[in-house]
Amino acid sequence: MKIKFPDGNIREYPNNTTGYEIAKSISDGLARNAIAISVDGTIYDIFHPISQDCDLRILTFDDEDGKKVYWHSSAHLMAEALQHLYPGIKFGIGPAIEMGFYYDVDLPEGTKLTAEELPIIEAKMMELAKTNANFVRENVEWNDAMKHWRDEIKDEYKAELLEGFQGQEISFYKHNTFTDLCRGPHLPNTGFIKSVKLLSIAGAYWRGDSNRKMMTRIYGITFPKKKLLDDYLTMREEAEKRDHRKLGKELDIYMITPNIGGGLPVWLPNGTRMRRIIEDFMRKEHIKRGYKEVVTPHLGNLNLYKTSGHYPYYSDSQFPPMIIDDEEYLLKPMNCPHHHQIYLNNPHSYKDLPLRLFELGTVYRYEQSGELSGLTRVRGFTQDDAHLYCTVEQLKDEVKDVVALIHYQFKVFGMADNIETRLSFRDNEKTKYGGEIELWDKAQREITEVAEELGLNYVIAEGEAAFYGPKIDFIIKDAIGRKWQLGTVQVDYVMPERFNLEYIGADNAPHRPVVIHRAPLGSMERFMAILIEHYAGNFPFWICPTQISILPIGTAQFEYAQKLDDKLTALGFRTKIDTRNEKINRKIAESEQQKIPFALIIGQKEMDANTISVRQHTKGDIGAKTQAEIIDIFSELIANKK
Repeated sequence: MKIKFPDGNIREYPNNTTGYEIAKSISDGLARNAIAISVDGTIYDIFHPISQDCDLRILTFDDEDGKKVYWHSSAHLMAEALQHLYPGIKFGIGPAIEMGFYYDVDLPEGTKLTAEELPIIEAKMMELAKTNANFVRENVEWNDAMKHWRDEIKDEYKAELLEGFQGQEISFYKHNTFTDLCRGPHLPNTGFIKSVKLLSIAGAYWRGDSNRKMMTRIYGITFPKKKLLDDYLTMREEAEKRDHRKLGKELDIYMITPNIGGGLPVWLPNGTRMRRIIEDFMRKEHIKRGYKEVVTPHLGNLNLYKTSGHYPYYSDSQFPPMIIDDEEYLLKPMNCPHHHQIYLNNPHSYKDLPLRLFELGTVYRYEQSGELSGLTRVRGFTQDDAHLYCTVEQLKDEVKDVVALIHYQFKVFGMADNIETRLSFRDNEKTKYGGEIELWDKAQREITEVAEELGLNYVIAEGEAAFYGPKIDFIIKDAIGRKWQLGTVQVDYVMPERFNLEYIGADNAPHRPVVIHRAPLGSMERFMAILIEHYAGNFPFWICPTQISILPIGTAQFEYAQKLDDKLTALGFRTKIDTRNEKINRKIAESEQQKIPFALIIGQKEMDANTISVRQHTKGDIGAKTQAEIIDIFSELIANKK
């Protein structure tokens, strides 16, 4: 059989050669570190035999898919430790997550787990890891599996999960004395796990249903080297300092109150000011690029979303329909169906295209209360949304222009380093997608060609497409190395069919336009959360809600300070004057705490010399400046968005 590797090399191996044997044929070092294999995009255990030609990736901890296998295996190891320490414990689910893993467990009657017990569980995990126990897969008939979990083990959680798998292949994974219902894949053995840290304990309803039992969720993370764990804990400590929920409160950016509702953020004056600055910047950039801004309602007739397919494709994540005048309406989950109606409002010729409609449109999604988190997971959010209607011939140039806009905005916000690009394609699960497969193939081919022509360094992720089309997703790294998926551009041949969108071509015949969906920043809420954490609240001068604090030392300087404040405000700078009867050191300290970029200190010495003592946030005293010099500094920072 012919095995193709990621670098394009092809080697021949006998049929039924295992992934481990292939890794060892390349190098002993690779075989030692190999966690699992990816065969044509499907992940298998490292000892899985390969029987046909394929594209093969040998996964180590350095690969994202390798980390998932590593952390899922670590969840099993933690479960084994818990089984030793808490006889009678029952297990729900234990997946890998973005960083680490968790397991939902039902502790024995009368047992309560606290943070003090976590080091004991960690120690037991490391003791068990050193046994180097193999993870062994066993395929089981459904009836035998149900007999095991329901009748022998009496674990109602696993039995309930099994009910949903009737007719499917069932597998157990065993290591040492622990057995779990699991699809896998897993590490070769427990010895791969070298360092462990259990991070926290939380409550979690079984299967996310608030009417079901509250289980105990234990979060943890593991690494193959202690240094990696130490680096992670340092980063986590830094992330806690940067947490937008903490800084958002300290800097008066936003609030969330149960009196209004969970997941519904309220923007305070500082946050509103920042949002408006960012939105104004975005509007100007879009208008320069030929976009036309529109505004659409916050709800629409349910039939609109049935036509688009958002209902029922996303019905589980939408608020229930409401009945008004015997018609059903839905809080807007997406802006695109509304924009399609704008397109349909007038007939179009090929000469009118491309038509670019832009909206800062607020949409609503139902998120379960346990999933809500600050500004990153909310129930109402504003997208920097646009829909471009173009001919097939215009498509690639339009996508390239969108990619250029996304990269430009990342640069302006200081996030342009190490951008990763992901082409999100459909998988073979037909029920997840609308439209004809031929049009999907065409769209996927076109965005691949765009990525190639632009020289983007991309990976392909099958199964990550929207239900109406493939997309290019952009992942950025923040200041402490965390990855965030931000910009997206999607090619859609499905909606023009569903909404019967047309234009008259040069041949005087009707044609379907192609729709490009795009959102460079995604949502304002999530982007603001990332922005807060990226800068740790030390925002660039041009978007800072308060740019300058004016601090007179005493009452004799109040009038001079007020005139300076009036002058800077008239020039468009955002100032705050502090005329309280407080010591100047206290005023300076509070200006620092509020992360105001510049503090202008005015005493008698400054008045006599007609200068101002300037302090820059985090840098301290930068010397005395004239008013003209200060204005030049501030103006340059605004003009260059530094």
